Amino acid sequence: MSQLFSTDLLPASDRIDAWQWNAQRICGDCRIRLPKSSFKGSIEIRHVAGLPLTRFSSSPLSFWKWPFDTVSAENRSCIVITQIAGVRRYIQNGADVLLRPGDSTLIDSGKPWSSSCDTDCVRLYLRVPRWIMEDRLRLRNIPVAQKISGGLPSGAALFRLSLSLYDEAKWMREGQSATAVEAFFNILSACVSVDDTHVQHRPELMGRILRYIDAHISEPTLGPGEVASAVEVSVRHVHRLFSATGSTLGDHIRGRRLERCRNDLANPTFREKTVTEIAFSWGFSDAAHFSHSFKRQFGISPRAFREQSAIGQSGAHDDRVNVFLQPGMSEFPYSNSN
Repeated sequence: MSQLFSTDLLPASDRIDAWQWNAQRICGDCRIRLPKSSFKGSIEIRHVAGLPLTRFSSSPLSFWKWPFDTVSAENRSCIVITQIAGVRRYIQNGADVLLRPGDSTLIDSGKPWSSSCDTDCVRLYLRVPRWIMEDRLRLRNIPVAQKISGGLPSGAALFRLSLSLYDEAKWMREGQSATAVEAFFNILSACVSVDDTHVQHRPELMGRILRYIDAHISEPTLGPGEVASAVEVSVRHVHRLFSATGSTLGDHIRGRRLERCRNDLANPTFREKTVTEIAFSWGFSDAAHFSHSFKRQFGISPRAFREQSAIGQSGAHDDRVNVFLQPGMSEFPYSNSN
């Protein structure tokens, strides 16, 4: 079975609204930022062994997803993302991964995450129930927003099989489809093991680095030199450790600071503090830079986020996270989508 949506069939003035409506049918409630003109895109869903495999092709766009509070073990899923064209960034749990064509990553649909791309891009999303993913990978803690490099043999094999699953989905019989998906999980498991081994050569060292960053995240001077000195390694080695995760030390520090600021802005206990005071309390030293970084990561200005959080806490309109929808964007009623 295949379901296709394409903006090619629509007038230019209707494309953005149509894309948002169709994307929310798949992703659930999310905030999407699209260009004001010249947008184009297509969404096609095929099914392999009962799992939806979706191909997104679009002009530059960004989105931010906040799952419903009602996400449970029954409707929580993991998404295997395969980058086909363009360079796209994914952020979850403070991890920041940049995917190029051939790379893949995993995302937990039950936790907030975001994605952005500055060019036309194409990607595949294979949505898998969380319990199936844990069973197939033999892992309780799924490594989210970690790059599976298409430059490694196992990553390249995963990429080729992802494309094959999509291309052949319409023609495979039920038994063939199940066998192909089982092979996919076997390769994915090998990819996760390879990446985990690579990153965990010095697990104690990486753990010390992350703990030090969290303990000193409010200090404006926190940077590569201080971190390297604290754990007694070279700055180059610290950069190498983060590079293996597909991110950078600076991105990690900024992401952690933005998460802390977002939490405080949503906390009514800190209503007497200004936005700038909260930003400075978590290590930012420039209000304009903070505002730009916050909007880039979460798709909304810190001031607007605080105001919408206050509306949500007062119970106005709805108890759920639809306060994050753009003005004029209607809430999509499919509450089981993740």
